[in-house]
Amino acid sequence: MKVRHALITAANPRQRTLPLQTLSDRDGIARSALEIVLREAAGAGIEEFVVVVCPGDEAAYAVAAGDLRDRVQFAIQAEPLGYRDAVLQGRHIVGDHPFLHLVGDHLHLSDTTVSCARQLLEIAAAEQAPVSSVPPTRESQLTSFGAIGGKLVGGDTPLYEIEAVLEKPTPTVAEQELLVPGMRAGFYLCFFGLHVLDSEIFSLLDEQRAAAPSAPLGLSAALHTLGLPPTLPGPEN
Repeated sequence: MKVRHALITAANPRQRTLPLQTLSDRDGIARSALEIVLREAAGAGIEEFVVVVCPGDEAAYAVAAGDLRDRVQFAIQAEPLGYRDAVLQGRHIVGDHPFLHLVGDHLHLSDTTVSCARQLLEIAAAEQAPVSSVPPTRESQLTSFGAIGGKLVGGDTPLYEIEAVLEKPTPTVAEQELLVPGMRAGFYLCFFGLHVLDSEIFSLLDEQRAAAPSAPLGLSAALHTLGLPPTLPGPEN
């Protein structure tokens, strides 16, 4: 699976300014959070970027993209219709190509010299399948994330085959429906804001939108249907 595109969602009205904040990267250089995200993806081999933004935010995000501005296209989410709708806004640019999906308000810190994005892309290429990063997460944080249940499929890198995906479950529901053999008590595997997906995800999101056009749904239901085969644990953060 050769992945050349990245789709970055940054149109959440409550978080739209977070990617514009200036931070110090791992080398101590001041950059916008958006540029840090873009540079990680570019360093992993991504060539073209689609950033989903609110109307009127293009100019500020163009500046924040720094030296990678010429490789960025913007897709506009005209109304705050949720995560599902934001991803669909990038479809006309990404097309039928597989893509790396990141969320604009997350920075991913690898505990090795290999970036999180590169780790994920290497797994997707090796498995020839969609893949997500899912770090162990305390049950007290479950209501902030999508979480999975599944089974370990082995290999040199811990990979899990997804059997269920739930959006922001309570600990009680997670204990009943999101079991992962071998996981430490009180921890579950939650999405890390980092996925490699193919164009099938757009069709699944379209179907969900047709079934509930006014519901601002996330990705979890589509990922459950997609049945992402292997998943890669990300570093704890």
